[in-house]
Amino acid sequence: MPKNTIHRLLRPLLLWRARHLSDRVYLILVSMLVGVLAGLAAVVLKTLVHDSQKGLSSWVPMEYRVFTNSLYPIIGIALTVLFTRYFLGGNLGRGIGPIIYNIARQGSVVPRSKLYSQLVSSFLTVTFGGSAGLEAPISVTGSAVGSNVSRILRIGRRERRLLTGCGAAAGVAAIFNSPIAGVLFAVEVILSELSAAYFVPLLISSATATVVSKALYAGQPFVLITTSWPVDAVPLYLMLAVFTALLSVYMIRVYFWADTYFEQLPGTFRKVLLGGLALGGLVFLFPPLYGEGYNIVQLLLGGHAEQLVDGSLFDVFDDQSAWLVLLVAAGSMLLKVVATTITIGSGGNGGMFGSSLFAGALCGFVFARLINLSGLYPISEVHFIVLGMAGTLAGVVHAPLTGIFLIAEITGGYALFVPLMVVTSGSYLITRYFEPYSVYTRKLVQKGVYVNQDRDRGLLAQLDVRSLLQTDFLPVHPEDTLGELVTTFRHASRNLFPVVDAAGHLHGIISLDTVRDALFDDEHYNTTRVRDLMHEPPAIVRPDDTLLDTLRCMEQLGSWALPVLDLDDRYLGFLLKSTILANYRRQLIKESE
Repeated sequence: MPKNTIHRLLRPLLLWRARHLSDRVYLILVSMLVGVLAGLAAVVLKTLVHDSQKGLSSWVPMEYRVFTNSLYPIIGIALTVLFTRYFLGGNLGRGIGPIIYNIARQGSVVPRSKLYSQLVSSFLTVTFGGSAGLEAPISVTGSAVGSNVSRILRIGRRERRLLTGCGAAAGVAAIFNSPIAGVLFAVEVILSELSAAYFVPLLISSATATVVSKALYAGQPFVLITTSWPVDAVPLYLMLAVFTALLSVYMIRVYFWADTYFEQLPGTFRKVLLGGLALGGLVFLFPPLYGEGYNIVQLLLGGHAEQLVDGSLFDVFDDQSAWLVLLVAAGSMLLKVVATTITIGSGGNGGMFGSSLFAGALCGFVFARLINLSGLYPISEVHFIVLGMAGTLAGVVHAPLTGIFLIAEITGGYALFVPLMVVTSGSYLITRYFEPYSVYTRKLVQKGVYVNQDRDRGLLAQLDVRSLLQTDFLPVHPEDTLGELVTTFRHASRNLFPVVDAAGHLHGIISLDTVRDALFDDEHYNTTRVRDLMHEPPAIVRPDDTLLDTLRCMEQLGSWALPVLDLDDRYLGFLLKSTILANYRRQLIKESE
């Protein structure tokens, strides 16, 4: 249905709302609507994926399941690529990063295609065993719901930003039945802003989605009721924080190394073939890598770690010792990020949120099992499994509060709250020392989109160097005479002139103030050349440079204008401090509307 038709149909409702509802009440009602829609999307996706996976495995005898599970991923990735190419025009926009970009640079306008594209593509990928989580696609879908509902209802820019976060919060809340974790995820990862005014709509949206999830008997992947923790184990919690931090750094770096590799790999279906075969090989060797992996986490929490070996090549050994279980667990932990990057890089869709929880659970299990096997100090493996999940999530996603409250809510209480704070804060701080940006934001920062920073940076990040270029500066040539320069001065509206050659390369600049004395030297009008009068610019700007860094450079140099050159040093125009500040002011006004 065309947007104008929708607005025409909704006009009576909007007029009634303007007369009878305050902005605050209206925003709360809309946040409830976003929570319902995002919760339904989460329930539908999780239910369809789990039911479809059961259907795919039900007709295969257990002894042959490892072979079929190794072949399924390439089918899912291929179907996702076909869907992306023929229904989305090749533009899927995987992960949370594009949503953060939409908020930072595009006024929280999320394309309508994301209302369904993430659901369909992640369903095809994960149903057939793609080794990635569904949390990112669900969060993106929820964000798209919030953004598009606010656009349809003609809600302001600032409120649209909030409702985009409400959708993401509702998606996470519906998956885990954890409304507080959903709110904190939106604040730490999506909005990157802590505002008291945001909390009520975020809480209402998350709570609504949780109610929808519970009412439909879906949502929480695992449940655990924990007991109290021993004070003597605090040194071990600190050690676990170090291990989860190292695992987080490893996962972030492998993810981006593999992402770069797949971006450079030519041929779409070549990626599908190579990626599908590689993922199938990993699943054949380590069956726990099949799908999201939450069933494996549930096995660990239930004390059935020995079942990790079932269906693998290691199952042929009669003596399945504890060391064999540890080998499979450690291998699955280290290879999960590899499997996830192959899944996404070769054309599938999914995220690192669930993969972080999976790898963290295995990290906690391996750590605790090694301590118990050493006989140094008997500890609860279950405690360390959930602590490992929280620590790894905090490190990979850079969201320590989300890690704390997610595990606290899904474990049925706050008995482990202090250990959770120790492990997540330690893991987060260590990880951030080596990797300042999360798995969601590192690429954005490389592109100049600042995240998790102050408001000024966020507003400046919404501006682009090319859009602020001033091109009305008259160029002069190095071989021009002083007389020709004087003629150019007479027709100029600026007092700054770029010196460029025939190929457009910048050689220097001339300022009217610096050559004022030479203008009255009539005798040298035909002998003095522009190259004799020009000087080097104090600095140059590239189109990909950030405006914040450019402003800082201008302040340090005391310059009001700097030339902008492309990568081949061709002159493009000038960037003025006044233009930057004027557009910053406009962005500030928009944010306040």
